[in-house]
Amino acid sequence: MSYDAIIIGAGHNGLVCSFYLAKKGLKVLLLESQSQVGGAAVTDEFLPGFRNSAASYTVSLLQPKVIRDLDLARHGLKVVLRKIDNFLPGEHGDYLLSGRGGLTRAEIARHHAGDGPAYDRYMAELDTIVPLLRKWVMKAPPEAGAGFRGLPSLLSLGRDLAGFSTDQVRTVHDFTTRSAGDILDRFFTGDLAKALFGFDGVVGNFASPYTPGTAYVLLHHLFGEAAGVPGAWGHAIGGMGAITRAMASAAREAGVDIILNSPAEEIIVDRGRAVGVVANGKAWRAPQVIAGLNPRLLFDKLVPRGAVPEPVHRHMTDWACESATFRMNVALSELPRFTVKPEAGDHLTGGIILAPSLAYMDRAYDDAKRDGWSKRPIVEMLIPSTLDPSLAPEGKHVASLFCQHFRYQLPGKLHWDKLRDKVADHVIATVDAAAPGFARSVIGRQIHSPLDLERRFGLVGGDIFHGKMGLDQLFSARPMIGAADYRLPLPGLYLCGSGAHPGGGVTGAPGHNAAQAVLADRKPWRRRA
Repeated sequence: MSYDAIIIGAGHNGLVCSFYLAKKGLKVLLLESQSQVGGAAVTDEFLPGFRNSAASYTVSLLQPKVIRDLDLARHGLKVVLRKIDNFLPGEHGDYLLSGRGGLTRAEIARHHAGDGPAYDRYMAELDTIVPLLRKWVMKAPPEAGAGFRGLPSLLSLGRDLAGFSTDQVRTVHDFTTRSAGDILDRFFTGDLAKALFGFDGVVGNFASPYTPGTAYVLLHHLFGEAAGVPGAWGHAIGGMGAITRAMASAAREAGVDIILNSPAEEIIVDRGRAVGVVANGKAWRAPQVIAGLNPRLLFDKLVPRGAVPEPVHRHMTDWACESATFRMNVALSELPRFTVKPEAGDHLTGGIILAPSLAYMDRAYDDAKRDGWSKRPIVEMLIPSTLDPSLAPEGKHVASLFCQHFRYQLPGKLHWDKLRDKVADHVIATVDAAAPGFARSVIGRQIHSPLDLERRFGLVGGDIFHGKMGLDQLFSARPMIGAADYRLPLPGLYLCGSGAHPGGGVTGAPGHNAAQAVLADRKPWRRRA
């Protein structure tokens, strides 16, 4: 059978891309190496009767246009909001909550009265830059050196900035270049207030909150919505696999052929163009090939050496990848009881952040940089069974533990296969220190070290974002200058994964945007040699 386009990888972006192409009448083949769709957005039964999202674990950044266009609700997706957005236990017997309806401001002001007005000023600055960010999530950034092809994006960005005052331009510059810590120290006094916002600058990002560029990573976690509420975080009933199952249903309905258990082995190149894929020993051909893989994995393993100029190959295979993320699921006999707030309540539906200050986060980074992993790690715990009882037997629960900083490359002769359980014990002990009895309540666990994340999900270096989101790997430089419009430096080859703009998270944006590039290039006057 002949195809118009072949997509490598049935992660959420591959599924989104396939849908948009098929809806325009293209015959699309989607090849997936695993036995199920979803990539890192899947749900596992990791203990009989206990299910949870295996890697990605919460909903906010999935773009509303993608949700509408794929009609995901009709295909079975239901998202519910956390009753409280976040709960941060403090070091001195107090805590901080965040959420809708003025809760965040009231809680911040409860700790330091002056931080209430500071919060208003902070949100006013975010109101300048977040709408601009949202606008550019769903389109390609300007292409340096692309000639007339890059002119429309450059003019569009110019128009967006033309109405900004000098102060607003300074705000955009600060948030896109400075550290989260520098900005938060300028606004707030309270440690917990700074920690609440600073966490978003280091989550999935091997950095100190005082590393330049972390302010942008903070912003990256703010452009979403859940259940139609801007900025809110939610849970997909059935776990993150419910999202990708709904996407697969929409893609198949649109006519996409999805073949599982078919790992890609090589991009077929003929006369300087990508013209197909060898997968599971079989050659599939199409005039357009789209990859949902980490750029380093794509060029190191699939693009034949010599198919692109050596500087391009070297750039892609040197693509920086490191999240320093350790990911666990645990089955619980009972809900945890935190010393600072021991009763059960809505705070247990939120993201529970065990990192009470920017100084704590900075020390966690220094530990990992020196020793390979943090003595006092940054842990975000979610207990989705408080919102979705289907995930665990009655009276019991499941929790996600998303942990920083744990390096992919360990010092000396240490190896993750030997260290995995020791580190898991360490993470559980960290939670137990804040919620005595937690360790005793753990009746089963699923562990993904950075090495496990690479092995199972193809997340090179354990990088959940398909590449670090530093200043040198963002916007027009993602994945490289001259290839930020989803067209890679091999004609006929495109990138639709998180290694493309706007970067990581379950957004669907790279898949959507890559599809637009593919469709544009099928018009005779837009085709490139």
